[in-house]
Amino acid sequence: MITARKKRWSQHVTEKSDALDLDKGVFTWKNPKRIAASLKRSAEHSRRRKSGAFRSAMSMLTFYVNRGGKDLPETQKAVLERAKDELRAQFGRARKER
Repeated sequence: MITARKKRWSQHVTEKSDALDLDKGVFTWKNPKRIAASLKRSAEHSRRRKSGAFRSAMSMLTFYVNRGGKDLPETQKAVLERAKDELRAQFGRARKER
């Protein structure tokens, strides 16, 4: 039997990240610019992160979309994908071509 703790390890990571102190409910917000700004602010103010601010912020957002947000409605996934583009813009990074 899987315990609730093991089942929700991704929630634990996003809530108790050792790298970033996230605003409560940041991944539920509807405004991609607000999400990106919050992640940027958290990453820039963190003294515990192991990589650069952009990489830390993008990693947390990607982690949530890929793991913690696997049951997200498509509309919220779309908001979070737009937040990735906004995060790149706020850090002055160009999106890589696929």
